[in-house]
Amino acid sequence: MFKLAPVALAALILSASALASPAQAQVKPFPADFKVQDIATNGAKIHVRVGGKGPAVVLLHGYGETGDMWEPMAVELAKTHTVIVPDLRGLGLSSKPASGGYDKKNQGQDVAGVLDALKVGQVDLVTHDIGNMVGYAFAAEHRDRVRRFVLIDAPLPGVGPWEEILKNPLLWHFRFGGPDMERLVAGRERIYLDRFWNEFSATPARFTEASREHYAKLYALPGAMHGGFSQFAAFDQDAIDNKAFIAEGKLTMPVLAMGGEKSFGPMMATVMRFAATNVTEGVVPDSGHWIMEENPKATVAMVRDFLEAKP
Repeated sequence: MFKLAPVALAALILSASALASPAQAQVKPFPADFKVQDIATNGAKIHVRVGGKGPAVVLLHGYGETGDMWEPMAVELAKTHTVIVPDLRGLGLSSKPASGGYDKKNQGQDVAGVLDALKVGQVDLVTHDIGNMVGYAFAAEHRDRVRRFVLIDAPLPGVGPWEEILKNPLLWHFRFGGPDMERLVAGRERIYLDRFWNEFSATPARFTEASREHYAKLYALPGAMHGGFSQFAAFDQDAIDNKAFIAEGKLTMPVLAMGGEKSFGPMMATVMRFAATNVTEGVVPDSGHWIMEENPKATVAMVRDFLEAKP
């Protein structure tokens, strides 16, 4: 959830007048031919959807959503790929370990464990928000398993302009958590999440009422808000781990760094050039942070074209 203008970290673009704009997308069930399973790995049970046939691609979601966000992209990519869509630990229908494990390096091992259970070797990665951070940790530790990597609209702790990004006043939620905060939002999950869906959208109405109700129910499940807060509480450790990954060498696989036009914009590529050597810049037009709600058609097309490009 990062509302950063394309050309300046301090610029904030909000669109109150867009509240009346027509809705563009809402959560849909995955097709019946996608197999749903819970995979026990690394001290957690990861809820996974798998469908299609061909080279494997993993889609990782971020905060405020679950793997359900990827349905339009999963349907399109399943025409040519085996599509694997987990819920991150602590979120959605995955288990919510109270004992921890929410640092992104550990969650990268969740991804590795899921792939091992599915007997999948190499994959393409497509990630959004906190999914970027989990995907980067997986790619940094398993470089031979990642063919291509798409990161969408969120920076990496400790990488590039991270300290400047932390100064953005809209990111107060990074330090919001703990037992008292969990009590504060208990029963008010929808109110808390509406703030993200509204403030980090270019067009808030495109994050539909049906989608808001869907995700609010999932985040109201026992342990879900704790799991969500824990994703942010791990950022300090994530920053340490990411600096160590970069010290070992930048990623060398092709990377597409995409930002919403009215959110992270080309800054996404700026960040990734600190961590990867082969970075292509992409900007999702007419979109804030919530790319699959605000402009799914353009997002899917950009990702598909990158994954299918000849080496």
